[in-house]
Amino acid sequence: MKVEFAPLNIPLARRLQTAAVLQWVLSFLLLAEVCIGVIVLIKTQDLDPTHNYIFGFHPHGVLVAGAFGNFCTNYSDFKKLFPGFTAYLQMLPFCFGCPLFREYLMSVGAVSVSKKSVSYVLSKEGGGNISVIVLGGAEESLEAHPGKFTLFIRQRKGFIKIALTHGAYLVPVFSFGENELFKQVNNPEGSWLRTVQEKLQKIMGFTLPLFHARGVFQYSFGLMPYRIPIHTVVGRPIPVHQTQHPTLEQIDELHQTYMEELRKLFEEHKGKYGIPEHKTLIFK
Repeated sequence: MKVEFAPLNIPLARRLQTAAVLQWVLSFLLLAEVCIGVIVLIKTQDLDPTHNYIFGFHPHGVLVAGAFGNFCTNYSDFKKLFPGFTAYLQMLPFCFGCPLFREYLMSVGAVSVSKKSVSYVLSKEGGGNISVIVLGGAEESLEAHPGKFTLFIRQRKGFIKIALTHGAYLVPVFSFGENELFKQVNNPEGSWLRTVQEKLQKIMGFTLPLFHARGVFQYSFGLMPYRIPIHTVVGRPIPVHQTQHPTLEQIDELHQTYMEELRKLFEEHKGKYGIPEHKTLIFK
């Protein structure tokens, strides 16, 4: 395989971007887990800061780069776009049991996605808190292939129940370009690799796909993401009436509304980011 080395005259700004992304990738892999060239956060509607919100983030991708870059680093001017709000990226509780990695995550404002933690974020009097939840989880990361839009959402209803309990408004968020950052070893459902990955996920609660992209000083192979722009689009808020003890029917109805709004968001914006007309979301 021919190796394409990086030119020596790369601008300093590009070198610094590469160094920033390298520390992010290595911290994820070695401590337990930025900007990726260009991360853009797009607001479609103003939000009322007197409410608390749940942002459902899609897709998971390999390393959740869009969620981390937009809601933890303020690289894309989140504070200017959403004044009066504080966003909390909620991650697997396992991550906060790892020394050093825990401190790294907490230093950028990430918190556990446990029910207790999500409830705490959404209980702020007067509103202004945003719980960012990557709903597809580890399962969805195994579907993070370029050009694929498979989301694990049909059985994810816990966030709906907690939204109803707290009266937190729901907002679908789609990150265009997330699945294009890395290439993943082919792992179709039923393959031996996918079977092993799914078993490890059940045992450990998380999984990492076998991925590759470019290197630091060459562009042919490595763990650095490809220099692909990410456009994270924040959709329309779905009003939620607080219901202390929601019924299954109420949960299912709101869940269906959320999926419809998520699909509308994708369809309305896909053409702007080079996605062919025939491509659509696949809900699992």
